[in-house]
Amino acid sequence: MGELMAANLEAGGFALQTFDLNGKGNRKSARDAAKGAEVLITMLPDGDDVREAVLEALPALKPGAVVVDMSSSDPAGTRALGAALSAKKIEMVDAPVSGARFKAKDGTLAIMVGGDKAPVERVMPVLRKLGTEIFHVGPLGAGHAVKALNNYLGAAGTLAGFEALLIAEAFGLDPKPMLDAINASTGRNSTTARKIGQDILTGAFASGFKLALMTKDVGIAAELAKGLKLNAPFLRETLKQWRAAQKQLPRDADHTEIYKHQRKLSRNQKRVLTPFPEKGS
Repeated sequence: MGELMAANLEAGGFALQTFDLNGKGNRKSARDAAKGAEVLITMLPDGDDVREAVLEALPALKPGAVVVDMSSSDPAGTRALGAALSAKKIEMVDAPVSGARFKAKDGTLAIMVGGDKAPVERVMPVLRKLGTEIFHVGPLGAGHAVKALNNYLGAAGTLAGFEALLIAEAFGLDPKPMLDAINASTGRNSTTARKIGQDILTGAFASGFKLALMTKDVGIAAELAKGLKLNAPFLRETLKQWRAAQKQLPRDADHTEIYKHQRKLSRNQKRVLTPFPEKGS
């Protein structure tokens, strides 16, 4: 994701200093990449990685710089990191994205932004090179909260959509006209509109978003609810199902491969046949 986004920023006229552990950046460390930067963008697997990278880069950041975390991170951790940066006169914005690699490549990501008005306005020209749908949803941490809730809804819809497909197939339905009907009706979601057709029926399982990351994001939503002392039983059940699939599937599995886990569970379901009672019994 970060590599594709960086290409769009460079094409948009921004001078970039980049670092990645895979060796594809043009600098040898996060600190080298941060030297003289007005905006430092992180696009990493989780909030722990973000904190590590930002703290490594911190000595090279000048007062007045803005850190923009575009990863899917924990909102509480984001606010804690923001407070640490503020003490150094460095501002922070959280701006997680939705749209996977496909939208990262063509610069049409949806971006959920959290932060004070002034730093958000400063980084808006950067964000506009990366996404076409940009929403300032609240103070620092709000972007990551909205992202977690969005992915929870996506994860729950994925489970429901794949389960509906399994039931339809067992009933003997042709999935294509079924999907046409659903997508013209109230059951339509990203799973029925895109994932089933592109990843399941084709056998591609190549959405561009890993199962481990989806599981992590649902976990963030669950921790958010827990911290707010809210009972969210469906969220807990959704997280349970994703964690179970993560244990059974390969480490680098695409998130749409949870269908394989659901299919296996459905076929292991014992069928109990209850015969009709004989006449006169």
